[in-house]
Amino acid sequence: MKTKFTMILTLFMALIVQLTFAQQKTVTGTVSDENGLPLIGATVVISGTSSGTTTDFDGNYKINVNTGDVLNFSYVGYKSKVATVGVSNTINLALELDNTLDEVVVTALGIKREEKALGYATQNLTSESLTTVRDGNIVNALSGKIAGVSITNSSGAVGSDSRIVIRGISTISGGTQPLIVVDGVVMDNISYGDSNSGGGNSTPNGIADLNQDDIESINVLKGGAASALYGMRGSNGVLVVTTKSGQQSTKLGINIASSVSFENVYILPDYQNSYGQGSSSTYFEFVDGVTGHGGVDESWGPALDSGLEFIQWNSVNGEALPWVSQPDNIKSFFETGITTNNNVSFSKGGDGYSGRLSIGLTDQKGVLHNTDLKKYNIGGRVDFDLSDKWTAGLSVNYIKTESGPTPMNTKKIEPFLIHPNRWLLGLKDKSREIWHKLN
Repeated sequence: MKTKFTMILTLFMALIVQLTFAQQKTVTGTVSDENGLPLIGATVVISGTSSGTTTDFDGNYKINVNTGDVLNFSYVGYKSKVATVGVSNTINLALELDNTLDEVVVTALGIKREEKALGYATQNLTSESLTTVRDGNIVNALSGKIAGVSITNSSGAVGSDSRIVIRGISTISGGTQPLIVVDGVVMDNISYGDSNSGGGNSTPNGIADLNQDDIESINVLKGGAASALYGMRGSNGVLVVTTKSGQQSTKLGINIASSVSFENVYILPDYQNSYGQGSSSTYFEFVDGVTGHGGVDESWGPALDSGLEFIQWNSVNGEALPWVSQPDNIKSFFETGITTNNNVSFSKGGDGYSGRLSIGLTDQKGVLHNTDLKKYNIGGRVDFDLSDKWTAGLSVNYIKTESGPTPMNTKKIEPFLIHPNRWLLGLKDKSREIWHKLN
């Protein structure tokens, strides 16, 4: 009985091995281009595995496969193809050229051209390069990404404008800002900030109002030949902005993008905290620096943290207070800036048309207290294919930007004011009254 069982088991195992080897076989073939020329080094890989081979100098290959396996044929510059292993032991394939290597850019007046066919210098930035690391002002996102383009931010504050100069300053009397064209429409990129001897304000550039998630690409036209179609307006260069269009699919596409970034002051001046305000090492007299009457700006007065007491700006009823250093008073002045970006877009297409709708919100709080900016974007675009040579489109954008101080938090002011070895010019008397109320 035991002998019969062993014989049956042996026959069963032999049958399994025979079936396995019956499914495995060697497939050979040739990989060539559209003209029948062999492709040297083309890759042949079994889909879903890491097993594969490459073609030799004659474009021939040989690979061990199972019936039903799917072979993936690929070569640089050509479209990939797949083939399923069947009864035949020979599979020959011809790969077609992939036109994606011929990069198409949008030039003047929305004309599309292959980049290698242009006779002038251009540089194209895609949406991914603009949104990988976001900035509240999209102009700052161009910094360091375009050769010959200089980006200068007026300040690190929220809502500050940025200056764009392409290939250096070309005039001593006029403006140097390039022309901004969005979907064929010239956009005002002027910053309407103002400043004088008493201070001022800075507002973002016009292009900063655009939703970064709506931008498909930005093509920079640098030379006179590139911007000639725009005349004198393009003498400083042109930034051609193309927004995203809807997908060619009857199904509704939904895309949600969200990001959060933080910022802190990186480098601060190295202040001395050994001596307070004054010009004598033994004498200090408080003078109202807010009114501008009297006072000195030297900081080699009496030594700090030595047990001295003086009447200071925050004294109540003339009470003398300890003369101590405040090593973190400047550092405490700054906060952690937070920027959040949220965007949702819907796209759909059909026979001869495509459409896209997006809604975005940018909420930015700076490193300075009471600095913030909120930007609301609603954009829509519809494109129609009237014929093989005629297209029509409609693009609408609604942008609302808000920036203003939040209600004053008196506790936020306190760390800024307690530093007897520094004057804070420009603070109103009301600030000192608030401090008295807190104490």
